[in-house]
Amino acid sequence: MKRFALWLGVLALGLALAQVRSFDEIRRSGQIRIGTEGAFPPFNYFDEKNQLTGFEVDLGNAIAQKLGLKPVWIAQSFDSLLIQLNQGRFDFVIASHGITEERAKAVDFTNPHYCTGGILVSKKGGPKTAKDLQGKVVGVQIGTTYMEAAQKIPGVKEVRTYQKDPDALQDLLAGRIDAWITDRFVAKEAIKERKLENTLQLGELIFQEKVAMAVAKGNKGVRDALNRALADLMKDGTYAQISKKWFGEDVRCR
Repeated sequence: MKRFALWLGVLALGLALAQVRSFDEIRRSGQIRIGTEGAFPPFNYFDEKNQLTGFEVDLGNAIAQKLGLKPVWIAQSFDSLLIQLNQGRFDFVIASHGITEERAKAVDFTNPHYCTGGILVSKKGGPKTAKDLQGKVVGVQIGTTYMEAAQKIPGVKEVRTYQKDPDALQDLLAGRIDAWITDRFVAKEAIKERKLENTLQLGELIFQEKVAMAVAKGNKGVRDALNRALADLMKDGTYAQISKKWFGEDVRCR
């Protein structure tokens, strides 16, 4: 997959006060502003050279190319992304947001760009199922569907929240929490990357979810343009190429 130049960082104060742009306005500017977290490998994260990379970054770049626009990437904390989206800071967000009724009240979602689920991770010999979590402390990233799912599990002693998933993983390894619930691909990548196969185990899938890009509420023009571009990438083989690069499989919803 060809990489595009990435424009990162904080925008000027005037941009923070910007209005939500229509697709015609975006097209005239020649650039599309994309919001993401930058701390959720392998989907969106900064590599050892401090370059933003990941499955969703490659996909976002491919979408921008399909639309004939230059991608301008802006990394922000996960729990602020949808708020800033409706303030006009981004033209769309691609940051592994699971589609939920609550989120759909605030933003509009595109068609899903992958399907996944929340998986339970623990140390060897630790809890492997939701039933095993009775009386246990569970770590999750704040503002995520994993947090919502953990809060609904009967008998959990405490749901401890973190700004970033790696912080939860660190506490799991240190024994400060009994289990970690996160995206199944994120868990697999973390275990592989840190060579933790002999330390951690994957438990059951707590729930399944569809993940999509988000646009400001009512911004139909941008949503429709993203849907067309995503469909074209799925049809011409680009999506499968990107997906297999990162996961060794096609992760589109079936």
